[in-house]
Amino acid sequence: MSRLFEPLSLGEMRLPNRIVIAPMCQYSADEGSATDWHMIHLGQLALSGAGLLIVEATGVSPEGRITPRCLGLYSDDNQAALARVMKAVQAYSPIKMAIQLAHAGRKASSREPWEGGTQIGPDEPRGWQTVSASAVPYTKGDDPPLALDEAGMNKVRQDFVAAAQRAVRLGFDGIELHAAHGYLLHQFMSPLANHREDQYGGSLENRMRFPLEVFDAIRAAVPRHIPVWARISATDWVVNGWDIESTVAISTALKARGCAAIHVTTGGLSPAQAVQMGPGYQVPYARRVKAEVGLPTLAVGLITEPEQAEAIIANGEADAVSLARAILYDLRWPWHAAATLGAKVFAPPQYWRAPPSEHKDLFAKVTVPQR
Repeated sequence: MSRLFEPLSLGEMRLPNRIVIAPMCQYSADEGSATDWHMIHLGQLALSGAGLLIVEATGVSPEGRITPRCLGLYSDDNQAALARVMKAVQAYSPIKMAIQLAHAGRKASSREPWEGGTQIGPDEPRGWQTVSASAVPYTKGDDPPLALDEAGMNKVRQDFVAAAQRAVRLGFDGIELHAAHGYLLHQFMSPLANHREDQYGGSLENRMRFPLEVFDAIRAAVPRHIPVWARISATDWVVNGWDIESTVAISTALKARGCAAIHVTTGGLSPAQAVQMGPGYQVPYARRVKAEVGLPTLAVGLITEPEQAEAIIANGEADAVSLARAILYDLRWPWHAAATLGAKVFAPPQYWRAPPSEHKDLFAKVTVPQR
């Protein structure tokens, strides 16, 4: 029996296997609203056979988007556009759906990656004033963000709550809080970006305070059966930055607050990062969080081969593997993994004739539940 294809529970959400599709920004929204691109993109991924699909980083406010074309969930129009996509996905796939709620902080107001990804100044067309824990720009030459005051922090908390409540109304099965990759909550956590001298800066306890408050606010605002978890960068890859010890500390605090899992990634806070890349290069961080905190962990980072993913689960390094570029390159990665590992996987009946004869029993004849 393949360990990768064993069921997994995150809170009360039960997944049929341990393959997760990581949130991947598409930079293809219209004023925060999902477009036909999202219908095509998420529709393809929903038929992949993975156990969980996490929708891309979704801004909780217009100023919380990374780029002007990033997805948002801060208006009735945003909600209606995403409802159209959710209705189509849920009609044809039993895949569990989560959404990653995010605020980009000082990394907001940026150009799309294929346009260079640089900051759009607040006085330029399409640009706006960014905010952060402190008035420290992401990179030299950027317009500095405004340091959030009490009123600004209250607004951010309320924006996260309102977006989470919209996600519940849309029928999402889970909510991921984005506290990684150098975005706002990560900016509060890292001493490289947080130079505050109040109760939200200085000590590790103080720097964790605002992200934990946001988590508490979301957890209190959504039904208990909907799991809420966090994505955390386990290291800044910069000396004296956020590190694995700090990640264990905040993960322990999140566990005490009812967090369902930790999605472990790294980096994104500083352009000075010195990332040591290689196959599965972030998995050791997930292994340490799993061992020391005891929460389910999702591992990510150059996980490309079925045997590699199987070994990560079988060796107890993580509870699930999270795929990004690998599944964009091979939209049927879970099919091929199941064939390699001798397991079964979901596919819609329209595709049941697809496998070659040696894998004729590949597909589990699963019906799509009415939601």
